Amino acid sequence: MSSSSKHAHAAEVSWQRAAHEAFTDQRYSRKHSLRFDGGAEVPGSSSPSVVPLPMSDAAAVDPEEVFVASLAACHMLWFLSLAAQQGYVIDSYRDAAVGVMTKNAAGKLWMSAVTLRPEVRFGGERQPGANELLRLHHRAHEECFIANSVKSELRCEPVVG
Repeated sequence: MSSSSKHAHAAEVSWQRAAHEAFTDQRYSRKHSLRFDGGAEVPGSSSPSVVPLPMSDAAAVDPEEVFVASLAACHMLWFLSLAAQQGYVIDSYRDAAVGVMTKNAAGKLWMSAVTLRPEVRFGGERQPGANELLRLHHRAHEECFIANSVKSELRCEPVVG
């Protein structure tokens, strides 16, 4: 790969121990901050299903949610681009994506499957049929940088009709 085809994407994760926390007792806050190269800042935490409250923050984004969201967003962006290239007008796109954690053969938890459930509303005169809609989703999946970067099974179950 030539250096001209490499693209760096940066994120900063920062955490600070509160003065009253002992840390070694494992009862420290997992709240942290996620900062992205464009300037967006998002509160992060471990998942309360992994680290119980109050050490986790249920209102913050956990790494598992970020993983699922990145797959869903990448798929959506490719889908929108491909649909526009085909002359379709999209009014809205919503995906209720879900990731599932299971244990692998070594007994380690991993994100074993992510299911995308995109629901697309088209505007204008040109409307894709079910087969064309599925073809667009298949092509979006094939092009998605994030999907091409993971070994988890990634399912796409678009809402048709």
